[in-house]
Amino acid sequence: MLVYPQLESGALTQFPVLKVRRTRTVINRTGDGSTTIRIADPAAEATEWVLAYEDLSDDEAAKLRSFFDAAEGTLQGFTFLDPAGNLLACSKQLDDEIWQLDPLLSLSAGIVDPKGGTDAWKLHNQGAGDQRASQTLATPGDYQYCLSAYLRSSAAANVAMSIAGRAAEGAVGTEWTRVSVTGTGDAATTSVHFAITVAAGAAVEIFGLQAEAQCAPSSYMVSTRGGVYENAHLGEDVLTISRTSENRNSCTVKIIHANHL
Repeated sequence: MLVYPQLESGALTQFPVLKVRRTRTVINRTGDGSTTIRIADPAAEATEWVLAYEDLSDDEAAKLRSFFDAAEGTLQGFTFLDPAGNLLACSKQLDDEIWQLDPLLSLSAGIVDPKGGTDAWKLHNQGAGDQRASQTLATPGDYQYCLSAYLRSSAAANVAMSIAGRAAEGAVGTEWTRVSVTGTGDAATTSVHFAITVAAGAAVEIFGLQAEAQCAPSSYMVSTRGGVYENAHLGEDVLTISRTSENRNSCTVKIIHANHL
């Protein structure tokens, strides 16, 4: 699996990041002109990123060059993890089929969240053992990842958040607290399992589950499709890397993902 590389810091890019998403709506009018029908055209959706790099080390610049050569410019597709998005899909819909829920973990929607809305959920473990809500993403195992969420409980409860089975466990109190865990998966795998585990008998309120390919959480970003883009392509057949000083390099990379490619 060809995957866009991370920097030595564990980040995918530097700021600012330019991201443009284009969609298309098909409009059809009846013969008499009385009715207009609008239908979304998912096949025409396209997303572009422009990543500008400054002060890259020689090793980082060489990694980007090697990736560019492996992709053969715009020819070969690769997996790109959106640096400006939430890797998890359906972050506000824990009842969506994309989420893997253990059988004794019940969900309640419409809970008041820390932003003043009602997008939080209550996870109630009705079993005698741990129960999990999780997603498995087709992402490289050797990347740095961060999993985060806002958590609260009316009674003291233990919750564990894990990346590829590597968990950080802690107690959750009565006030909303953002909890995060950072780690890597197995370098030999091409998928990573992200999970939150609720202890037996515990009930926990949760909001803003987010996974990112970096070492610390950024502001929560609501997701629908998730930030894993398979079959992305470089936007240009030339990669110009400028050496600005000793062990310092700069370049700009354009990436395109289109559903019709």
